[in-house]
Amino acid sequence: MKLLVIGGSDAGIMAALRARELDPSTEVTMMMADAYPNLSICGLPYALSGEVPDWQALRHRTIEEIAATGLTMVPDTTAKSIDVAQHTVTAIDANGEEQVFAYDKLVVGTGARPKAGKIANVDRDDVFELHSVATFFRLHTAVAQRHAQHVAIVGAGYIGIEMAETFVRLGIEVALYQRGPEVLSTVDPDMGYTVHELLTSHGVAVHTNVAITDTEDLFKAGHDLVLVVTGVQPNSEILATAGAAVDDKGRVIVDDMMQTNLPDIYAAGDLIQTKHILLGQTYLPLGTTAHKQGRIAGENALGASRHFKGIVGSQVMRLFDKVIARTGILETEASAAGFAPFANTIIVDDHKAYIPGATKLKIKIIGDRQTHRLLGAQVIGEYGSEVAKRSDLYATAIQQGLTVEEFSDYDLSYSPPIAAPWDAVQQATQAWETALRNSTL
Repeated sequence: MKLLVIGGSDAGIMAALRARELDPSTEVTMMMADAYPNLSICGLPYALSGEVPDWQALRHRTIEEIAATGLTMVPDTTAKSIDVAQHTVTAIDANGEEQVFAYDKLVVGTGARPKAGKIANVDRDDVFELHSVATFFRLHTAVAQRHAQHVAIVGAGYIGIEMAETFVRLGIEVALYQRGPEVLSTVDPDMGYTVHELLTSHGVAVHTNVAITDTEDLFKAGHDLVLVVTGVQPNSEILATAGAAVDDKGRVIVDDMMQTNLPDIYAAGDLIQTKHILLGQTYLPLGTTAHKQGRIAGENALGASRHFKGIVGSQVMRLFDKVIARTGILETEASAAGFAPFANTIIVDDHKAYIPGATKLKIKIIGDRQTHRLLGAQVIGEYGSEVAKRSDLYATAIQQGLTVEEFSDYDLSYSPPIAAPWDAVQQATQAWETALRNSTL
């Protein structure tokens, strides 16, 4: 059997490697638009700052390791069209020549591309949309050669905030512009304000409720370089043109087995709608999700019946000496989804305070007022205080459909230098119970 995979990032590489693992007799070809398979795009800010000294260390696997699996890689080749009836893909290689690839089964993992919206003049050579290794090289060169002193970042999501830290570490002044009322809209505004204060304390000039419409305005304000990171959109045109079902935002519609409506064609990763356990179908492009979906697509292309169970939106980032994590849904999302959200926030020690080194965790719990189902959690704490793993406990509970009260039944480990008898995560859910009870008195 011939399996053709389009895309060498998270979804594509996982589909290809899983297929080779399950059936080494399957002929697997992976077509890539660049020459950087299985490279962590999420790690590029840390390579730019020098925290990762060699960008090649961002490879999850070396090219030699991938080739050793028997996988055939076709780099610098861009898929242009799919002939569904003939089971072929037409592509253009690095020399501009047309090639045709035959397949029995096809997995498309073309990911997403930057979305600049209606911002004018984003095509200047001193404006960057950090979403590829090629852009990373351009930005790295520009920072060094132009001796940049002032950088403007448009968009205060994960990449924008991580890049703000990167430039601060490089000794460059940073101005961060956010269209919405607060930075990091993946957490509720009250938690986002904590991130806002952290940025400000490290010298970042944060501008909220500011919609940038033209990068020229930023250069006139004295900035040397501009980074535009205002989100992404699905790179799904090749499938849509071939007749795949897409929604009104261009997101490919797949079933739980990652199969499109086209025969023998699967799709996974940042170009598709994603099943969310609390929200239903949504769009949340994340590397962890792409890995899971790619693995499932690779299995099912070989004849398996593996189903994608869905996500709960777990995300985490480090910012200077803090870690910010969220899982589940926000208050606004809960209301829009028909829940009756009740939220409560506490500040609690990460371990017993009588042991030196205890630090504070800020934990926000969101549950349903009627059913008490746990809907979401947001955690901010010091780097090293197990913020991510504590958030992951909430993710597990949400995925299992637990109530807030049932979270106290978890048998968690205890030792004074590490945690309290009731861990911080349980203290937070118990505080939610008390707050809800008091609100009804």
